[in-house]
Amino acid sequence: MIDKLRSIAIFSTVVHQGTFRGAALHLGLAPSRVSAVVSDLERDLGVTLLYRSTRQLSLTQEGRILHAKAQEMLAAAETGLDAINPLSTEPSGALRVSAPAFVTQTALMDDMAAFAKTYPKVALELYFTDQQHDLIKDRFDVAIRAGWLSDSEHLTRKIGDADRLLVASPDYAASKPAPTHPSDLESWDWVRFAVRPDQTELTGKDGTVVSVTGQSHVTVSSADALYEFSARGLGVTAIPEHLACRGFERGDLVHVLPDWSLKALGIFAVWPDQSRRENLTMLFVRFLAEQGACTDQLGKSS
Repeated sequence: MIDKLRSIAIFSTVVHQGTFRGAALHLGLAPSRVSAVVSDLERDLGVTLLYRSTRQLSLTQEGRILHAKAQEMLAAAETGLDAINPLSTEPSGALRVSAPAFVTQTALMDDMAAFAKTYPKVALELYFTDQQHDLIKDRFDVAIRAGWLSDSEHLTRKIGDADRLLVASPDYAASKPAPTHPSDLESWDWVRFAVRPDQTELTGKDGTVVSVTGQSHVTVSSADALYEFSARGLGVTAIPEHLACRGFERGDLVHVLPDWSLKALGIFAVWPDQSRRENLTMLFVRFLAEQGACTDQLGKSS
């Protein structure tokens, strides 16, 4: 029975990683060994679990049923490990974390590195992408998200802020009359971020808040793409301060309406109410929050 449970866990890892090679790298086994384990499991069960092609793997109906049950089995095992973990002298286990791609250029990377050094027995799996993952479906323990969170079924904790600046390329800004008020930007082209509202709010030094929509024919899904398209003269955009400062230093960008400010992005940790690795998740979130309290802006590069 123990061998079969191990084979089921390896099968589940293949499904999660998407390839035998990916599962082998994750497990520290040879790809041929992983493939053989799954084939032996199929033979023992008398069913086909995976459709194999040169490009991808896909689950059969029987494979989907077993994978769902395997997820429950692994979650139960991890819950057991979590129950024991507080009794150990040093936290251990795997923690899957999703974070926006722009975080790699911020001081939050220092905090994550500090966590890894402080708790060397915790295996961090960090996925940096501007695509927002489904925590439950994609089996992430915690996600770092930037923005302004609406009501959520998940638990959240704010760990910092990221300032933003309004920028455009020098050539594009020079092609327009110099703006003195946010309303002047209504006729400008805007490079939009897919997960942000079309309206951009700017606040004056006297506290006046003005909302601008402008016109847009380019929408992207990453902060780096906002930078690149704006630097290529496609319009004005709002980007994290560390990216804007990089653009100023390189001469790619200029600050638009510097006397008006944008609302800072909140940086939040988000995790399921019933976390698979509750103790490690809370340890990680508390660590980042405490580190963030010692810095002015998580959005600033260190």
